[in-house]
Amino acid sequence: MKASVTGWLREQARPVRRLLAAGIVAGALQAVLMCVGAWLIAHVLAAAIFQGRALAQVWPALAALPLLAALRFALTLWQRRMTFEAGARVSAVVRQTLEARMRQLGPRWAAQQSSGDLATRVVDGLDALVPYYAGYLPQMAFAVVVPAIILLAVLPADPWSALVLAITAPLVPVFMVLVGQAAEHASEQRWMRLRRMGARFMDALSGLTTLRLYRAAAREQALLARTGEAYRRETMAVLRIAFLSALVLEFFATVSIAVLAVLIGFRLMWGHLAFEPGLFILLLAPEFFLPLRQLGVRRHQRMEAAAAAEDLVGLLADSAATSGNQPETALPSPASAPVVFQASRVALACEDLSFGYAPDRQVLRGLDLTVAAGTTITVVGASGGGKSTLLALLMGFVEPAAGRILVNGQNLSSLEMSAWRRHIGWVPQRPHVFHGTLRENLLIAAPHADQLQLQRAIHAAALAPVVGRLPQGLDTLLGERGLGLSGGECQRLALARAWLRDAPLLLLDEPTQHLDSALSADVDAALASLCEGRTVVRVAHRLATLADHEQVAVLAHGQIAEQGTVAALRAANGIFADLLRADLAA
Repeated sequence: MKASVTGWLREQARPVRRLLAAGIVAGALQAVLMCVGAWLIAHVLAAAIFQGRALAQVWPALAALPLLAALRFALTLWQRRMTFEAGARVSAVVRQTLEARMRQLGPRWAAQQSSGDLATRVVDGLDALVPYYAGYLPQMAFAVVVPAIILLAVLPADPWSALVLAITAPLVPVFMVLVGQAAEHASEQRWMRLRRMGARFMDALSGLTTLRLYRAAAREQALLARTGEAYRRETMAVLRIAFLSALVLEFFATVSIAVLAVLIGFRLMWGHLAFEPGLFILLLAPEFFLPLRQLGVRRHQRMEAAAAAEDLVGLLADSAATSGNQPETALPSPASAPVVFQASRVALACEDLSFGYAPDRQVLRGLDLTVAAGTTITVVGASGGGKSTLLALLMGFVEPAAGRILVNGQNLSSLEMSAWRRHIGWVPQRPHVFHGTLRENLLIAAPHADQLQLQRAIHAAALAPVVGRLPQGLDTLLGERGLGLSGGECQRLALARAWLRDAPLLLLDEPTQHLDSALSADVDAALASLCEGRTVVRVAHRLATLADHEQVAVLAHGQIAEQGTVAALRAANGIFADLLRADLAA
């Protein structure tokens, strides 16, 4: 897995190779200027001390030093800008890829994930990639390029010193690898702890009401505190190893510089080496080992990126196994380009439709159902019988294991899903309300809707009294999951979204299931107006509220067992009649 993760990290660098190359070239030019600056310093001091030259004779070299410093500073800024831009671009591209992948996997996959764990993997994982591309990868190049440039500069001045540098240089990366193995394992443990802590914290926030009611908040707080303490200890362990490894690298670099300095000192004393090249080499010796030492310091960036990338690779490769081990996706299976669906009326036909979440969990088995354009059909059946799964199939969130869904005679699998879903108005049992204003929550359905369209949708969905009582009307901030709205008000919000959507197909997953009779009557009245002239597939759990003239399809054992009006099915005394009696007795 480590090899594949390393390969994936390198693969992401391909689109930003020019930026990384520009940063590396800037770093190489800095090294060249540094060698020039060291030579100027050595030349000026040698001329002033041993040759007795006056200031007038050495001032051009002295004047060049500030210019060199300014150029190095500019190159440093340019190098950091290029490498940071590379890291930011990689992070943005991976973020977009992850978002596309999660949309492809669909809501059913998302419902199976821990929101805290997913947020940690995506947010903190992506943040860990930027230092890797902005810092570690360029530093790997600098650890090779800069010592090579310095070695080439030292070689003409003193081949023996160049030989000492070439021999001692490998000691630093060798010990860096040996020390870094323990740090890598500790970094992986820390990342897993962070994921678990994030998941636990988000779960505790989501279930805070339940924890308070069962007096379990203190126990959960203590558990979070222990988890946080464990994470702190593991973080300190990683830092401890990192500091110790930095100390080891500093030690070997210092020893190498000291050995070189002693050799140069003796050779100066014996007259085998002149002052100017000796000083030149001593000035460059610390800079020779500096990129290697910095690479050791930046190893934690690689370890954190590798730990995060392992999760990201797994997330991108997640198959979210459904029927046939296929992901919850509706990408077209044919090799041809998907068809962009456009129609003002929608007719549906399910032919021999089968679906299962696993080989031993078949939900639909050879289902056949036809819904003419502009008509309404209500699907009923026992709990867990596949009613919501049927709606998920119609929305393209899952693919059938067998059979097909026809939309105006076209296979749903051949359609471009974004275009198809623009034709769908969706009203679920528990509509999601996002943290934001009421206006923002409505405009999710139609981002470009004007004030007149908003007002029409609000009145059609009987949401006007709700807007009137809110302190800031449409601009009132709502809490996540509808904090500030009752259940019936959330349903009216969902209806207003459907009105704004103005789609020819409505999919209703019993939007009045959790409402009392009074609220249910208000929502049903708004729904009746919304459904006029549209194709409607509705899932119903309250069978007693169905009118005698309504068309019903009874789903049993994964198939449509009965179909007809409520009155006819009740008189037939079959499966629907049994379901109706059970509903009335409940």
